[in-house]
Parts: sequence; structure tokens; C-alpha cells
Amino acid sequence: MSKKISILGSTGSIGTQALEVCEKHGFEVIALSAHSSVELLEQQTRKFKPKYVCIFNENKYGELKERLSDLSVEVLTGMDGLCFVSALEEADIILNSVVGMVGLLPTLKAIEAGKDIALANKETLVAGGKLVMSSAKEKGVNIYPVDSEHSAIFQCLQGNKRSQLSKIILTASGGPFYGRTYDELKSVTKADALKHPNWDMGNKITIDSATLMNKGLEFIEAKWLFDLEPEQIEIVVHRQSVIHSAVEYNDYSVIAQLGVPDMKIPIQYALLYPDRTECPTKRLSLTDYGTLTFGKPDYETFKCLSSAIEAIKRGGAYPCLVNSANEEAVRAFLSDEITFIEIGEIVSSVLDEFEYTELTSYEDITEADRKAREYVKWRISAKS
Repeated sequence: MSKKISILGSTGSIGTQALEVCEKHGFEVIALSAHSSVELLEQQTRKFKPKYVCIFNENKYGELKERLSDLSVEVLTGMDGLCFVSALEEADIILNSVVGMVGLLPTLKAIEAGKDIALANKETLVAGGKLVMSSAKEKGVNIYPVDSEHSAIFQCLQGNKRSQLSKIILTASGGPFYGRTYDELKSVTKADALKHPNWDMGNKITIDSATLMNKGLEFIEAKWLFDLEPEQIEIVVHRQSVIHSAVEYNDYSVIAQLGVPDMKIPIQYALLYPDRTECPTKRLSLTDYGTLTFGKPDYETFKCLSSAIEAIKRGGAYPCLVNSANEEAVRAFLSDEITFIEIGEIVSSVLDEFEYTELTSYEDITEADRKAREYVKWRISAKS
């Protein structure tokens, strides 16, 4: 069945692969959005001919509009534009693959419009999990996970009774620094941190993988997506990224989902669910891999991971606070303002600096986000 899809973050890693899936299966792309990549967004618009395009960076609006002046496409900008393409009446599903807290409001707008969502924006559930999931339940909206780990869990739950689930096993590649000591991490460079062993991702997510914050965010997401207690989530380091995650049932049977490390598989499953068909990727050959290995994370060295888990255990605003502090710290690291090791130190300090508060609205979430970012900026400026 042909679907009409609106893609948020179409020029990023997930967005570009999603367009490959759309092209293979003949989906109609009715809207595209990007943060500031005008040239690539123009190329995508000319190829897929959407009705709407949105450039989030308002300073780029004029350039994009001029480049597309010969096409009958409506050009939008800013958060208003992003929210508009998130709630299009004609869309069958919204793929949200933007990076950062900017993805939360469009998700809420899509839910409000009754649109099913293929969700690749981690921060939506990390910062606003309770609000998002309760709103989706109230509106009868389906949220299909696009992260390879959460897609794996979602697939392993199919055909089984949810009440019989014992725990989930969330696999982690371990990033480029698995096995390094805390002291060894003090000297790593930006170039070192941007070399992921298995996945080709954007800079922010790649740094999150190096600090293991990415797995901490996924831990929090899994709690909300699958209605779990933190104690029901186990993280296992699996360097080959072949087993994307697994589910243990109450009879101690463990069901895992395997595949090559290619995001087109979970993207396609989210867009086509419940159907399966040929995917534009390679087949998995276990004999080519030969050996699959498993280990435990180093929670003491990788402070971001332990901080994210502690945050969801405490609840309230803490997941939002650590997420926003991490975003700001990663930005500072990529701008050469802090060292790699300071990312984890900053994120973990948030747990001590802020008192418990509840988040009951989008405004509460944005206020917690603001306070966390201000704190990080103050801490960095005080250092210099």
C-alpha cells in the first residue's frame, strides 16, 4: 500500500536513508524538512517533489525559497513550519528524525493531529516521555520506534503476551572507546570521538555513542516505549552490532532480532508495519562474522550512561535535565570549549545541582531545558 509520508530531518543520516526506503517502495513524500542544509534539501525537493518543505534555520529561508522558485512547493521555516509539516491532514505517518529537543513540540503536534509517528528523535521521549506517551494513548496514536535497538525489542514482542515479558536486553556497540580507562579518555580528541566502529551517524549522535550517553538515552526511551521499570532493562555491550536487542520472557526464553548494522531495516519496519518486504540493504551472514561477543558496560568510566540511568530512576525533571545538559556539553566539545571527559562530568553534576520537580506540560519541559543549558554555560564560562 502506498503511503504518504512527512519526513522531519530529511537531510540527516536517518532522513536520507528513509528516502531510499520511500523510493524503493513508491511512497509519496509530501513534506521534507531540514535544519540548515539548503543545497541537499533542494536536491531532495527536486527529486521527490513534496508539497511542502521546511528549513528550520530562518536565516536560510530566503536562499531556499529562491532556489525553489521554479517549483510549485510551499516553503516554510522555523518551529511553526516544522509543526505544520508534522500535522499535515493528508499524511499517513510522520517520520521524526530531527536531532535534539527541537523534536519534542513537532511530536506533540503530530499526536494532537492524530498522526502515527515513526520516531527517531530520542529527546522526545527522554525529556517528555510521560507527556508524550499519555497523549499518544489518549489520541490512539501509534509510535513506531526507529532506533535499531527499540525496533528490535518491538519486533521481538510481536505475537507474544506483553504480561509475560521479564526484561529486555539493550545491546550497545560500546563506541570507539570501549575498554579505555578514565585516565586514558582524558587525552582523546574530537577526531577520535567521531570514529564510530559500526555506524555512520551525525556528529552529535556519534559523540553520544562515544560517551555511551546514547545508550543512556535509549535506556530512558525503552522505559517509556515499553512501559518498563528501570530494573527490567539490562545493557550488554555487543561490539559487532549484529544482535540489535533482545527480550527475555518469564520462562527465561530469550528472543533476539539480528541483522547487518544498517538503519534502513528499522526505518522500513516502522514505515511498513506490520508488513515486511525486501529491504535495500545487505543480507546478514553469520559465518562472515564468525564470532559474536558480549560484555558489561563500565558505568564508572562512562559517567553519561550511569547519569542517564540514575535520572530515570529518580524521575521528574531529571531525564530532561541530563539530556539538555548533555546537548549543551556536546555542543561545547564540538566547538573545542571543553575536553571529552568533561562531557560526563558536566552531565553527572546536574543530578547534584538540581532538586526534584515534576514535569506536567510542554512549558515545564522547556523551562527545565532552559535551566540545564544555562547551568552548563555558566559552568563552562566559570572554568575559563
